[in-house]
Amino acid sequence: MGRPALEVADVFRAHGPAWRQAQRGHLSLGQIKVMSAIEQCRSAALGGHVLHCNACGHSEIAYNSCRNRHCPKCQASAARRWLEAHQTDLLPVDYYHVVFTLPAPISAIAYTNKAVIYALLFEVAAETLRTIAADPKHLGAHIGVTLVLHTWGSALTHHPHVHGIVPGGGLSPDGTRWVACKPGFFLPVRVLSRLFRRRFLEALETAHRSGQLQFFGEHAPLAEATAFADWLAPLRKCEWVVYAKRPFAEPAAVLAYLSRYTHRVAISNSRLIALDERGVSFRWKDYRAKGRTRYKTMTLGADEFMRRFLLHVLPGGFHRIRHYGLLANTGRRENLAKARELLHAIPSPDAESPGADAAAGIAQPAFVCPECGAAMIVVEVLMRGQPIRAPPPLRGAP
Repeated sequence: MGRPALEVADVFRAHGPAWRQAQRGHLSLGQIKVMSAIEQCRSAALGGHVLHCNACGHSEIAYNSCRNRHCPKCQASAARRWLEAHQTDLLPVDYYHVVFTLPAPISAIAYTNKAVIYALLFEVAAETLRTIAADPKHLGAHIGVTLVLHTWGSALTHHPHVHGIVPGGGLSPDGTRWVACKPGFFLPVRVLSRLFRRRFLEALETAHRSGQLQFFGEHAPLAEATAFADWLAPLRKCEWVVYAKRPFAEPAAVLAYLSRYTHRVAISNSRLIALDERGVSFRWKDYRAKGRTRYKTMTLGADEFMRRFLLHVLPGGFHRIRHYGLLANTGRRENLAKARELLHAIPSPDAESPGADAAAGIAQPAFVCPECGAAMIVVEVLMRGQPIRAPPPLRGAP
């Protein structure tokens, strides 16, 4: 039997307590909560239940999940639930992937102003897409947008950007026609980039004047209006990275893409290679390189690995997946129904009745035996903090 795969939780359990003590006063409450949740995830600390299979006699202990949105182990099931809830939103059109990235100087001040700057990133990116799409010179339509926030680069550095998934078209201004974009082309990225840059800097100036931004360390002088204006000046002239990828092969491919992106955390357990006296080794992708050479291995000290991981803890209550335009939560159902009608693509009754799927899902076993595939039943509930022990023998067994 091979060694169990390395997990982020193993790093936190081995090195987290001592590092937390050394970092006293330098970690936020949110970061401490994330560390604690990941350390305790699927362990006796959170309680669980004893399962038994009547078909083959196999028994095992299943511990509860922490369900923290930053936990690599918990986000796979959360992604599945989210996809099941949104799969009926797909339209029979090409879908495009658009990415808006903040320049490095703004990323640097975003870390101490997460709620403000991340929110601006969402709002300005969505406004940019909708404004250019509504312009008759480009598309002349009311579009829908789903934006997903990522704050990391492959090496766990702080790199805030949003991924946008956009249907290739929208409703005409009077709502009587579906206006499709040109095949293989959504909107001009240079136009998107210019408007995104201008609107974001305007919004950032407004946030500064209203006292919403905080500055520390080397950025402390930026609290003064003149210094902040001087700091912004070069950002008005440099290129801001906005790019659009080729359309997905088919609408169904959007679901496969979203399953990888919507609930991704800073690093997945599958990228971890080793935890030893040198630190934590993991795979990363160097986007500046080409071909196979872009796939590399990095080793960080355990303290530095934890520090980088915790850079990406979001403010409490902050939504990292947001919908705009036709896909906004208010009016989504009516807008999608109208779009399908204009596209002559009324969904099947099965797709329109998620309640039937839910009802079918109730009949599925909650726990499946890994030995024979039969349903397993809960024979005992373990309370939080109950010591680990072997599953109890069957009644009547010697």
